[in-house]
Amino acid sequence: MKNPLMSIFLVVFIDLLGFGIVVPILPYYATAFGASASQLGWLMMCYSGMQFLFSPLWGNLSDRIGRRPVILICLFGMSLSMLLLGLAPLLSGLFVARLLSGFFGANISTAMAYIADVTKPEDRAKGMGLIGAAFGLGFLFGPAIGGLLSHWGYAAAPLFASGLSLLNFIFTFFILKEHSLSINLRSEHRPHPTRKLIVQTLKNRSTGLPVLLFFIVTLGMAQLETTFGLFLLRRFQLDAIHAGLILAFLALIMVFIQGKGIGPLVKKYGEVFLIMVGTGLMGLSLVGASYSPSILLFVIILSFHSIGYAFTNPSLSGLMSRSSLHQQGGMMGIFQSAGSLGRVVGPIAAGYLFDHLGITFPFWVASLLFISAFSLAFFFQGVWKDSDLG
Repeated sequence: MKNPLMSIFLVVFIDLLGFGIVVPILPYYATAFGASASQLGWLMMCYSGMQFLFSPLWGNLSDRIGRRPVILICLFGMSLSMLLLGLAPLLSGLFVARLLSGFFGANISTAMAYIADVTKPEDRAKGMGLIGAAFGLGFLFGPAIGGLLSHWGYAAAPLFASGLSLLNFIFTFFILKEHSLSINLRSEHRPHPTRKLIVQTLKNRSTGLPVLLFFIVTLGMAQLETTFGLFLLRRFQLDAIHAGLILAFLALIMVFIQGKGIGPLVKKYGEVFLIMVGTGLMGLSLVGASYSPSILLFVIILSFHSIGYAFTNPSLSGLMSRSSLHQQGGMMGIFQSAGSLGRVVGPIAAGYLFDHLGITFPFWVASLLFISAFSLAFFFQGVWKDSDLG
């Protein structure tokens, strides 16, 4: 535990394990309260909307008071929000709980800033790959656990996640040290107007383009995440247990690439090339998946989508971090807010498309978004070549 990267990896993994337990169950849980696909979209938007609003706040706060206290506050709050989710008596209670989860779950930017603080610029993508691996492991074990817990009712998953978050709070309190931001360095960070920092970040092309690309990619991912369980139910008549197992398999692919392969790949090919390959794979695979006549072919094609996402996500994070020489917390917060904005718009659009235009339309729209991200990365790759990143 003396290795700060291993400490933050374990903290984020346990946090995202709780997230992974709940998310695949949520469509079935909401449906049990009578929610439609459109209402499910709004429910998922609540979480992402709060992340969009508060990621810069938590990141900026961590620049001033340190990463550790912000992470501790958010973990304790997440435990409370999951408890409310499990005890919700009405659909409106699910909305309140997800709003709180989004508020306290907007701390990934702080974890990413922690990694940026303790790694060299050339190792950023590898360090950010640990976040991706934590996500992958969370979705490897989380959905499977959530599916098994559904035998005792859909409320069992968030109640279990609440206890897990509380244990993570205790674990973090004793294990995670403030290796990243010294007291002297914290004193140098004066309150920075969030609006000014946002303008600075977006106006600088080397930081503005990763933010835009992350928004587009996450907007596409939200189409898949929102309707995945509903698509399986409608097309293949598969329940929450099967959805969890499929997500676990796809997550295993991402864990392998992001945990072991992304560092050497970035050093050999660079972040921009991997972003182009990744978004291209994601776009093409979703078209094939939407036409799959069997569940086996569907899973095989989606495996290429997982490979593409494993290339894209840490490469974008690493590129953004290397471009953010100062105020890592604030800038990574803006970066994460762009993704949260994608998850605000995406679920609402996905729910409407699924309900009114057909179950494959969210997949097609997501594919178009990924191809758009590929095109932007291709045409503007010179921005990073001409910068001091080399």
